[in-house]
Amino acid sequence: MQVILLEKNEKLGNLGDIANVKSGYARNFLIPQGKAKPANKSNMAAFETIRAELEAKEATALSDAQAKESAMTDIVCTISANAGEEGKLYGSVSPADIVENLLSQGIEVEKRDINIPEAIRNTGEYEITVSLYAEVVVPVKVIVIAATEPE
Repeated sequence: MQVILLEKNEKLGNLGDIANVKSGYARNFLIPQGKAKPANKSNMAAFETIRAELEAKEATALSDAQAKESAMTDIVCTISANAGEEGKLYGSVSPADIVENLLSQGIEVEKRDINIPEAIRNTGEYEITVSLYAEVVVPVKVIVIAATEPE
């Protein structure tokens, strides 16, 4: 199914591009979320009339993401978690824990924007990324410490 993208998508293309996607993905996700419209003549004509407005909104979102990126440079998340004697956690550090820590530092991000390459199940330092926008990705250092020191 061909759709017109109403916003930049990292995997599909830029604003205004026509992308070939599976019909279920278009019907169940892209169209209901307002990220795309079916590519037919009436929608193509309607898109051209609102293109400038969408591009302005896109530019605003990009500048907001870049401002947040500059605020997040060299940020460190220190998370305290229950751990055993050898530094193994009694669970793991989840994206929700990282979002909560960033929020306490005054930075608001979505849980779905946190990219953890591997499960964090031990104390130590880890490098994760936060996707603020399609091409704006910020590296964040996460330090996991034991909540209670073993005796």
